[in-house]
Amino acid sequence: MVGSAIVRRLRERRFDNLVLRSHSELDLVDCAAVDDFFKTQKPDVVILAAARVGGIQANIDFPARFLYENLAIQNNVISRSHLYNVKKFCFLGSSCVYPRQCPQPMKEEYLLTGPLEPTNEGYALAKIAGLKMVEFYRRQYAFNGISVMPCNLYGTGDSFDPMHSHVLSALVKKFVDAASDGVESVTVWGTGTAKREFMHVDDAAEAILFLMAHYDSDRFINVGWGRDIAIKELAETIAEKAGFKGRIIWDKSRPDGMARKCLDVSQMNDCGYEPKITLTEGIEKTIEEYKLLRLNQV
Repeated sequence: MVGSAIVRRLRERRFDNLVLRSHSELDLVDCAAVDDFFKTQKPDVVILAAARVGGIQANIDFPARFLYENLAIQNNVISRSHLYNVKKFCFLGSSCVYPRQCPQPMKEEYLLTGPLEPTNEGYALAKIAGLKMVEFYRRQYAFNGISVMPCNLYGTGDSFDPMHSHVLSALVKKFVDAASDGVESVTVWGTGTAKREFMHVDDAAEAILFLMAHYDSDRFINVGWGRDIAIKELAETIAEKAGFKGRIIWDKSRPDGMARKCLDVSQMNDCGYEPKITLTEGIEKTIEEYKLLRLNQV
């Protein structure tokens, strides 16, 4: 999702020298394959947007896979970017790296100040390692790399698969399907009290490209809106926009995850970047994209 958004933005800017590979063409977990790619292609700039990602249940069910594959991807790409003299590198973190009981909004200096959220600990540990690898490579080798820490992302190219989707796209699918199929009630995990911050992937892509040009530090930088919303309010908003008129049932036996995840984005703002796509606009766009996808699958 993020990689595709970055490619769209670069093509809009008339970049015609992009070096792209799909997962089937290049498995980033395969060290030899990654080494061969860098040796033959010699990219000048690398943005590592690839990762093994998923929702709460996938993270609970496959923690070893999330830890191993993300560590392998990061280790291979960062080390080869250094070895083959990449001129500028960008690593994408995740807001789940912050402690479970982190003060809000979450500032960059709060990293590693407390225990992680257990439901996605494997993924978070891998992302922390990636942030530190970029930091240490800068320190030891003068590696020109930066790390950005996006909040929850959604939008064009997102997965609507129940096992792989995150909360916003999962809710869009639930309520659009229910409204289209005339279902009277929709069950949503948790209590609805947890709060999350959401940023459209097109805004995130713009932020990444902006920071690649204007940010240079061994400290990672938060990327988001700096505002969050309760999952209950999010679900009600999506239900309304999707035309769902039935009941929302909250399954309190299911985990909420972290109580709150809202980023302090003052450093990003100080650099000169602010997002533009509001949550309401983004939800409406995502609903239309899912409806079109659903129509094409019929």
